[in-house]
Parts: sequence; structure tokens; C-alpha cells
Amino acid sequence: MLARVRRVPSQSLLLLTVLLWSFNFTAIRYGVTHGFEPLVYVALRWAMAGVALTAVVLLRGQSLRLGRHEFVLLTLATVVGVVVNQIAFSYAIHLAPASTVALVFGTLPILMSLMSHLAGFERLRRRHWLAAGVSFAGVALVAAGAGGGLRTSVGGILLALATTFSFAVYSVAIVPVMKRHSPLVVSADSCLIGGFLLCVAAIPWLAGQHWGSPPGLAWSALVYSALASIVLGNVFWFTAIDRVGAGRSALYANLQPFLGAVFAVLVLSEGLATLQLIGGLVIASGIVLGGGTRLSAPPAD
Repeated sequence: MLARVRRVPSQSLLLLTVLLWSFNFTAIRYGVTHGFEPLVYVALRWAMAGVALTAVVLLRGQSLRLGRHEFVLLTLATVVGVVVNQIAFSYAIHLAPASTVALVFGTLPILMSLMSHLAGFERLRRRHWLAAGVSFAGVALVAAGAGGGLRTSVGGILLALATTFSFAVYSVAIVPVMKRHSPLVVSADSCLIGGFLLCVAAIPWLAGQHWGSPPGLAWSALVYSALASIVLGNVFWFTAIDRVGAGRSALYANLQPFLGAVFAVLVLSEGLATLQLIGGLVIASGIVLGGGTRLSAPPAD
């Protein structure tokens, strides 16, 4: 499979990756509203992905071994960027429509720029701060346009913001580890650590899960979220980045919120209010205003 992936044009790999990640909003929304407890879903998802990514790394002849300091740093980053991130994400998409959550994810490039600035990795100019303000104004419009007004989906929207914020922190925190190990190795290690910690955190929910409740389509959604979104997404993403660089790849990643909302509307028959569409455009304007953002790791959703 890896040999075949290398023969696919970079632009096709990037587009496939974004499509896989975008549809994942719909897959998770279906799974957690059709029999799966949110924590059970994400714990199984990341455990499956960790095992599969480990197999990919080993097939490439790479090692998962990290130095002690690197392991501690990656574990702390994973607690924020996978454990907290996925708990927030699973409940965000349980409480709010997948289309709404997808639009809020448009703030990710701006949040990553802000975290990188605070960590001292890059300096933001005045237009980036303006872009941040514009993007969060867009989030306010998305929230205000949610069905029934702001109060109906406010919990899900706040958790969606927490999800993007935690991933932005994670993306900056793992930069020192990425300097010494390939992104795919770091992702596999992070998946294994995150999957284990999520399974531990989800023990009460795993014990109480009614395993006969989820229909076959919900189980298919779980497999998709683990193997297609995380594993194939990572393989495609890192192969493309190795060819064209993170800067050009980030332009494709910015399509994810819009396509995620489109899939949710088409597949789940969710509705998007005019105010939400305007909010999505405002968020996109903030991204354009802020310019390209370097991604040190792909979105974990």
C-alpha cells in the first residue's frame, strides 16, 4: 500500500486527506448519537488507530523509540492534544450539529499562530491579531445562528473551541520532538499514548456501554474514524508534506471546516442558518487575512 501511495500525485493526496478528515465530523456525530457513549467512541477510535499506525511505522522500517525527555514531553502534550482534545470534541459533536462544530474548526490556523507566537517560535504582526479578532467574531455569528439561538448549542460550541485550542497547544508543544523524529513516528507514539489514556479514562463508560445498541452503520463510522481518518489521513498527509512542504499543504487543510459542514448537511440532513454561513465566511476571511500557517502536525479529528 505504501508503494502505491507514493505514486499518487501530491495534490490528489492532499485533497483525499481533507475529504477524509472532513467526513469524520459526520461519522463521529452519527456514532455518538446512535448507541455509542462519546468517551467509548473516542477511546476505541484512538486505540485502534494507535495499533494501526504502529504497524505502518514498523512496515517502513522505523523505530518508535523516544528519549526519556522526549517521551515525557510527548506524553504531556498528548494529554492536552489527544485526551482533553478528544473528550471535548466527542461531547462537542454530541451537543451541537456536526456542521456547526466543523465551522468552528475554521479558527484552528489562527489559534496555532497565536500559540506559536506565545511559545516564541514565530512573531505575529498586527494583521494576525486582527485576523484572530475577525475569526472569533465569525465564531460568535456561528453560535448566534445555531438552532434556537445561542443558548441551544452554546455548550457544544464552547467545547469545539476547547478542541481547537487544545490541538493548537499540542501542535506547538511537540515541535521539539518533531525536530528529532519523523512526524509519522511522533503521531504513532502519540496515538498509542493517547489511546491508552483514553481507555483508562473511559473505563466506567466502557463497563456500562450497551454493546448491542450501536447499529452496524455506527460501528462502520467508528472504523472509518479510526482507520480512514487517522491512519490513512496521516499517511497521505505526511507523504504530501514530504513532497510539497507544510505551507502549501496547510492551504488544503483550510478547506476542512467548509467541507465538514457540507458533508453534515448532505448526509445528516442538518440545516445551516444564514447567520452561520455568514459566520463561516467571516472565519475564512480571518484565515486569509492572517496568511498561511505552518502546520507541524495534522488535525487530530
